[in-house]
Amino acid sequence: MKTKKLGYLLMTVITLSAGITLAPESVSAQVPKGTQLPLEQLQQQFVDLGFGMFIHYNIPTYMEDDWADPDADPAIFNPKKLNTDQWAQAAKSANMTYGCLTTKHHSGFAIWDTKTTPYNVMNSPLKRDVVKEYVNSFRKAGLKVMLYYSILDTHHKLRPGQITPEHIKMVKAQLTELLTNYGDVSALIIDGWDAPWSRISYDDVPFEEIYNLIKSIQPNCLVMDLNAAKYPSETLFYTDIKSYEQGAGQHISKENNKLPALACLPLQANWFWKSSFPSTAVKTPESMVNDNAVPYNQIYCNFILNVAPNRDGLIDENALLALKEIGKLYKPQASLPKFPKAQPPVISSNIAKRAAANSSWSYDMSIMDFATDDNFGTNWYSHPSVKSPWFEVDLGKEKAFNTVVITMAKANAITYELEYYANNKWYPLVQAKNTERMITQRFDRKWGEKLRIKFLQFRNTPSIAEFGVFNERK
Repeated sequence: MKTKKLGYLLMTVITLSAGITLAPESVSAQVPKGTQLPLEQLQQQFVDLGFGMFIHYNIPTYMEDDWADPDADPAIFNPKKLNTDQWAQAAKSANMTYGCLTTKHHSGFAIWDTKTTPYNVMNSPLKRDVVKEYVNSFRKAGLKVMLYYSILDTHHKLRPGQITPEHIKMVKAQLTELLTNYGDVSALIIDGWDAPWSRISYDDVPFEEIYNLIKSIQPNCLVMDLNAAKYPSETLFYTDIKSYEQGAGQHISKENNKLPALACLPLQANWFWKSSFPSTAVKTPESMVNDNAVPYNQIYCNFILNVAPNRDGLIDENALLALKEIGKLYKPQASLPKFPKAQPPVISSNIAKRAAANSSWSYDMSIMDFATDDNFGTNWYSHPSVKSPWFEVDLGKEKAFNTVVITMAKANAITYELEYYANNKWYPLVQAKNTERMITQRFDRKWGEKLRIKFLQFRNTPSIAEFGVFNERK
């Protein structure tokens, strides 16, 4: 189908889908029975799952690139032997406890029966809802169900500089379908958000709105952003679970991790199936278990191993054999370590991002602007000669805020004072002690034009990587 025609159809469908109202019983049916569980309990339950199967299966399966042509014809999605029961049994053979399927990857092809776009599996030769078959197979096998969804969508032009309100309506409508029509979803793993390669910020597609939509439909569904490793490892920014994509060079600290986490890796060289897979050796079962699953489980981290079905819709024999060997080596434990109590995740937009800043004397190469540049690799450093260093952020005008998160280069502050400026006057906000690299303060909502930190006592010269200011919904 021509791109222009698809675009017209998309806009029509989005407009219609945005007007859909779900019957109350269709939403409430998906909310797990009983009261909503505390987030820390859901996080621990996820950690306790230990080991799962990532399933990259979508239109890139039928190409030699993991990032498919955004105008690829749905006619190529034509598995002759699709069998999701085989996937579930393969996961069980490895002693995995759950699966996670790529419902939509970066090129925008949906493998469920969606009403939001014609670019979906029902317009392929298969004409079957793969998501529905997957969730039924995994639940039948006693396995938990999770779903992957990409914010980046090159087919529908949801990419940097081209995002419209209609795109955001499409995202909300698609997530509503996935969380309404397929039963309980333990977690939604989201990709293509705030990554260097996608460049779609949490402001372009508003994270807090999407997060709250997900929780309104399924309160006990964890929200995970695969790109959260950009942020410091001590705090949950824009995710309920800290994620590490090891193939992208993101590695969890086996010595220092204190957050509920997820580490992922493909069994083969790529995430999606390639024609070389049946004749190419997979990663060794010993390495997957002894170097990944087992040690990660001891540091509050769940390990998810990707297994890619082939173009017939089946897992190759060499991958099946490897999974059976993994099952002989990996034995789920009855009890895993409990992670220390963590701060709730930060999910709001940072209103201090790229805001003007000021400070006491600093090094010329490490001036105050580095602490509001949305880059945790750059820092403001106070000059060592300054006895009473301070740093302030200018919000430009009076704004509401109720959370401050300050990331220091090192845990140098011992005691500090936070203040805010309003009505031509500085007001005290909080004075506290600190032993960590991160300072997180939540308080009753205030209105002000500026915020300032004064370092009262410190071990070494104070420095700030990012000074974040947030107005969280409460």
